[in-house]
Amino acid sequence: MSADKNDHSPESHETDHLGHEGHNHGSFKSYMIGFVLSVILTAIPFALVMTGVLPTQATALIVMGFAVVQINQRGLVPANQLRLSCLSLFWHFLDVIWIGVFTFVYLLGVLR
Repeated sequence: MSADKNDHSPESHETDHLGHEGHNHGSFKSYMIGFVLSVILTAIPFALVMTGVLPTQATALIVMGFAVVQINQRGLVPANQLRLSCLSLFWHFLDVIWIGVFTFVYLLGVLR
């Protein structure tokens, strides 16, 4: 089966990604700049959150600012979309857990 531009079969999709024909992957320099920025934009918010140097509101604003910078650097590429989706699923899972814990504790208090 040939992989032309109008072919949307799974085989053509795999061929498009495995072949890498016509894709510009950038230079080593651009890769290293992106890597260093990624490390910096991850390490600083992590340090702010873990050390508690600033008030909670200031830390939250700085962390959100770094998130905006990261999204502006590369946009919402599929990797960022996947991270946001995983974060959303994790956050909603925690919501369900806490609702269950609070309901259980409340019911134990009422039944006594």
